[in-house]
Amino acid sequence: MNQDVKIAAIVIGIIILVAIVEATSSGTSSSYQTSGTSSSKQVSKASSSSSSKKSCSHNGIELKGKVQFVDSFPDLKIKYVSSFADINVQFVSSFPDDCGQWQIVDSFPDFTVQVVDSFPDIEVTKVTSFPGMN
Repeated sequence: MNQDVKIAAIVIGIIILVAIVEATSSGTSSSYQTSGTSSSKQVSKASSSSSSKKSCSHNGIELKGKVQFVDSFPDLKIKYVSSFADINVQFVSSFPDDCGQWQIVDSFPDFTVQVVDSFPDIEVTKVTSFPGMN
C-alpha cells in the first residue's frame, strides 16, 4: 500500500511538471507551420497589438482565403446568422485576399469549415460587399 502511494505521488509530480513546461514553452513560439499537405497551412498566433484594427483571425487561423466545407474534423465550426455576427463573409470566385473573402474549393484549402447549429467557433453573415470582422 505504501509503495502504491509513492508511485501515485511520482505520477502526479510528473504530470504537474509536464503541465508547467508546456505552459512556459507555449508563450515562446510565435508561429509554426504545419506540414503534410501541399497547401502548407500556416498557423500563427494572433499577436496582441495596440492598433485599433481588428485581427482577421480566430485561434491562429486567418479568416481569408480558400475554404473547404467538411462534415467532420474542421479547423473552424461556423454558424450562419443574420445579425450580430463575428465576421461578414463575401464568397468570391477568385483572389480571396482580403479579410472575410472566402473562395470555396474542393481541394488544397487554407482552412476547413463545418456549418453547425450550436456551439460554433464563430458566427458568420453572408454579404455581397464590405466583408471583414465586426
